[in-house]
Amino acid sequence: MDRAKQEDKELVVSILAKSFKENQSVNFIVRQDDIKLKRIHALMDYSFEVCRLFGEVWLSDDRKACALTLFPHQKRTTVKSVWLDIRLIIQAIGIRGIQKTLNREEEIKKLQPKENMIYLWFIGVDPVCQHKGVGSNLLEEIIATSIDKKLPIYLETSTLKNIPWYEHFGFKIYNELELGYTLFFLKREPDK
Repeated sequence: MDRAKQEDKELVVSILAKSFKENQSVNFIVRQDDIKLKRIHALMDYSFEVCRLFGEVWLSDDRKACALTLFPHQKRTTVKSVWLDIRLIIQAIGIRGIQKTLNREEEIKKLQPKENMIYLWFIGVDPVCQHKGVGSNLLEEIIATSIDKKLPIYLETSTLKNIPWYEHFGFKIYNELELGYTLFFLKREPDK
């Protein structure tokens, strides 16, 4: 896997937008209108930029899969992060969606542990290349990074069919949140 550069943003955003266009959690956040896909692109653009600031953005060697990881313990408020938040509201969430989004994030934060971690925000594979091991290879490399850094990996998913895939890699469900859909919280400890 390779660390994505700024010039890789369009590719990463495209892979993630295609991978998550029907995702319940993503669609809970983005405004549902005739430019929904454009709004999902804006969410993925935001996530890319936040992870470039406070985490890592990864591309598979074949550039068909990507992952956005965040180190929440390193996240802080900066002029750029505030600007990114404002842009996200305008381009993806909409003014009416602010309170719903803030409430969701508050509920999620209550259930997430307060420890140093790698937060796997998004992992996606170009839909044409799914079910060929590309995402599995990328996840294995993120797990190796977790082991090297001695940090657990945390994530949430609303996609039931992904849970056995994560469990295959040693993730365990540690909580659930009902938001009109069920959001599953998973954790994988670094191997000792």
